Amino acid sequence: MGASQDYFSSDFTLGILGGGQLGKMLLYETRKWDVRTKVVDPSAAAPAQLACNTFEQGDLMDYQTVMDFGKDVDVLTIEIENVNVQALEDLAAAGVTVYPQPKTLRTIQNKATQKLFYTDHGIPTAPFSRFAYTSEIEDSLNNGGISFPFVWKSARFGYDGQGVKIIRNRKDLEGLPNVECIAETLVPFQNELAVIVARNPQGEVRTYPVVEMEFHPEANQVEYVLCPARIPEAVAREAREVALKVSRSLGHVGLLAVEMFRTREDQILVNEVAPRPHNSGHFSIEGSFTNQFEQHLRAILGLPLGETENKVATVMVNLVGAEGYQGQVQYQGISEILGMPGVTPHIYGKRDTRPFRKMGHVTIADASLEKARETAAQVKQTIEVRSKTKKA
Repeated sequence: MGASQDYFSSDFTLGILGGGQLGKMLLYETRKWDVRTKVVDPSAAAPAQLACNTFEQGDLMDYQTVMDFGKDVDVLTIEIENVNVQALEDLAAAGVTVYPQPKTLRTIQNKATQKLFYTDHGIPTAPFSRFAYTSEIEDSLNNGGISFPFVWKSARFGYDGQGVKIIRNRKDLEGLPNVECIAETLVPFQNELAVIVARNPQGEVRTYPVVEMEFHPEANQVEYVLCPARIPEAVAREAREVALKVSRSLGHVGLLAVEMFRTREDQILVNEVAPRPHNSGHFSIEGSFTNQFEQHLRAILGLPLGETENKVATVMVNLVGAEGYQGQVQYQGISEILGMPGVTPHIYGKRDTRPFRKMGHVTIADASLEKARETAAQVKQTIEVRSKTKKA
């Protein structure tokens, strides 16, 4: 692609692997700029299907599907990591521009490989052991290789609290899939933090302010994201520096969400990363001068990166399916929350709910973070994601 204006109102086509809510929100921005898009997703009811120029249904892990999809786009990007990387490597070799680069994805897709990458590059992370199969953990416990408590993580295909479990005793190991995994030392931390780093092909880099994540105790999912994080300035600086080090080491293009632990001693440890727009960056739609989805587009298209500072303090609340409900979704309490100050709901367009499924999010913007957090708690109590009939 030559001059940057060739992207707009032209035949230039951006391909997106994955049509979930992240794809849908990325399409808000491609529509804003009139950039042609083509999306592939396994589900015919994918949230992104309505907003793209061309939609295809297909398996993102299938080599031929990804090859056929990618060969007639100009730039190919992702909204989910679980895609066929071999196909991306072959497309890149054939001249298709792929961001994030396939080598970045190959490193990140596997949590064991990702952790080894941190160790090799001097990036602080919790100590861990790698196992070809979960069943090998028993031997390691018997031989003193590892000890309770630890965090079991499946090396592949974990997301939204799936594929992660805190193991405090042998009973907790029962029922886990016998797959490649890691056992990570359970870190006593003060906060879970995240920083989004944007990088374009010219090497321009920006970081968003540090956010603080509050987790749901049972679902192991983020309940609230607060920006800015309620941490000392020195800790925020360190978190941004560590995130930049990860970004530099990977040399990725696009967005990189770096999730971190802040230990009781104020040490920053990298938990894991995602090379795409991320749940921890949704606050930016209402809260930042440049939201994360526009920034991802700017980065992968080689355009100047936008301003990342906050316009206002924000708290993001995830809307997940209520326990005990499965089937056609019904949102209760939407009109009530719209009557609260600074509240903006985002509904992802998934017609069916199930317990803990991400169905939307609500952003609360306020000059005062404390007030935004209070309103967020009210939102959480008021809105409920149910199905029309209760699960049997």
